[in-house]
Amino acid sequence: MDLRRRLWFLLPILLSAALLIELQLSTAATAPENLVFQVRSKFAGKREKDLGALRAHDVHRHSRLLSAIDLPLGGDSQPESIGLYFAKIGLGTPSRDFHVQVDTGSDILWVNCAGCIRCPRKSDLVELTPYDADASSTAKSVSCSDNFCSYVNQRSECHSGSTCQYVILYGDGSSTNGYLVRDVVHLDLVTGNRQTGSTNGTIIFGCGSKQSGQLGESQAAVDGIMGFGQSNSSFISQLASQGKVKRSFAHCLDNNNGGGIFAIGEVVSPKVKTTPMLSKSAHYSVNLNAIEVGNSVLQLSSDAFDSGDDKGVIIDSGTTLVYLPDAVYNPLMNQILASHQELTLHTVQDSFTCFHYIDKLDRFPTVTFQFDKSVSLAVYPREYLFQVREDTWCFGWQNGGLQTKGGASLTILGDMALSNKLVVYDIENQVIGWTNHNCSGGIQVKDEETGAIYTVGAHNLSWSSSLAITKLLTLVSFLIPFFCNIAL
Repeated sequence: MDLRRRLWFLLPILLSAALLIELQLSTAATAPENLVFQVRSKFAGKREKDLGALRAHDVHRHSRLLSAIDLPLGGDSQPESIGLYFAKIGLGTPSRDFHVQVDTGSDILWVNCAGCIRCPRKSDLVELTPYDADASSTAKSVSCSDNFCSYVNQRSECHSGSTCQYVILYGDGSSTNGYLVRDVVHLDLVTGNRQTGSTNGTIIFGCGSKQSGQLGESQAAVDGIMGFGQSNSSFISQLASQGKVKRSFAHCLDNNNGGGIFAIGEVVSPKVKTTPMLSKSAHYSVNLNAIEVGNSVLQLSSDAFDSGDDKGVIIDSGTTLVYLPDAVYNPLMNQILASHQELTLHTVQDSFTCFHYIDKLDRFPTVTFQFDKSVSLAVYPREYLFQVREDTWCFGWQNGGLQTKGGASLTILGDMALSNKLVVYDIENQVIGWTNHNCSGGIQVKDEETGAIYTVGAHNLSWSSSLAITKLLTLVSFLIPFFCNIAL
C-alpha cells in the first residue's frame, strides 16, 4: 500500500504527552481511530551541576536525525529541568506494558527482548519488562520475504524463509540488533470530548537481542524506542498504512504551566501557517531565510544554514536546546547582548553562557526566525533564557556541537523554541506549521469518519517515584539513530 496516498476516511489520533504512553489500536475496525497515551520524562529538577547532561543527551540523540491519540504528559520544557521522554505502550496477548522513548528522528519501534545480551536489567526510572514472544499468543516472526523487511534490512543478507534481522547504529558507538516481530499493540481510543475507549491492532517492531554502549546501561534505562520518522517502517506510517490514522501529528508544549498535547491526525483548531519540508532531507527540515533580533535583521551569509545534504533547519521536539553554526551563533549573541553590556558572562560546564541578573526578562529582545511562505517563529526571552539559581540565568542557544558525518554543523530548533506553540507535522502534504497557542487550553481535532470535532485538553501528570515529576514535559523524540548505511 502506498503510504503517501490520502486516507480520507481515517480518524485523527491524538497524543497528549507525559512520558508514559498507552497505545491501543483496532484490527477489526473499518475506520481509523483516536487513541490515548501516557508519557513521562526521563529527567526532572536539573540544576547547574546537571546542565551537561542536557547537551550530552542532545549530542547522543543527534548522531542521526531523521485518527487522533491523546497522551497525558509529565514534565516541562525548561532546560534546567527536562531531558528525555518515554511512553507506556501495551504489546502482546495478554497485553504487557512497555516504556519506550518517543523519537521523531528514527523509523522503527523496538523493545528489549527476553534473553537479550547486555540489555539493562533495572532502571532508576521504571520497572523494565523484556518482551517475550513465546508468552504472547498473537506474536509472529517476520520473514525475509516480507516487504517490511526491506525497509529495515538494507545491508545484511536475508534469505527467504529466514527471520528478518535489524541493526540500528548510534553515533556514540551504541547499537541495538535483533529480529522483527508482528504482534498486537494496545491503545486508548478517543471517542469524544475528553472521552476514551479501548482498541487494538497489529504492528511490526524490533525484538532486541543484543545492545551495546549506552543502550546497555541501567541508569535511566527504558524498554526501547518508538520511531515517529517519515519512513514506511515508522510507528505512524504503519498505523497510516492500516487506515488507522493520517500521516500527520502535532504537539503543543506548555512552558508556562507545564503539560501539553501530542496528537496524530488532523488538527482543525487552532489554524497554523505552514512552510514546505525540504524534500531531500531525512529529517523534519525547513528552509530558514532570516533571523531577526528585536527589530534588527542579522547579516548572515546565504549558505549559513547549509550542511551538505542536510540543508535548512531541523524542527525537532526531541532536542532540548537550540543548536546553531558559529556563523549564526556569534552574531546572534552579539546582537542580543548589545543592549546589555553591563552583564558579566561566565561559562558553565564548557557549554552554557550564563550571567547574574535580577531584573525583568522582557528587557531582552525577541528572536524571530523567518521561513518560506512568510512563516515566522518567535522565541521570547522567557523561552531562550533559563534560571539555574535565584540570581543566575543561562542562554539556551548553543554553538556547534551537533554535526553531520562530514563535519558540517547542524541547525536544530528544539523544545526551547517550540514551546507555547502548536506545531503540526503534515507528512502527507510535506509541510510543517505552527502558531502561538495557550497549550493548557487544548486543541480540536476532526474525526474523518463522522466529521465530528473533538476537544483534546492538555495533561499534567505526576508520578510518585524518586524522580517525582511536578510539571509536564514536552513530548520528544530521542536519539536519532541511523540504520547501518544511513548517516549524517
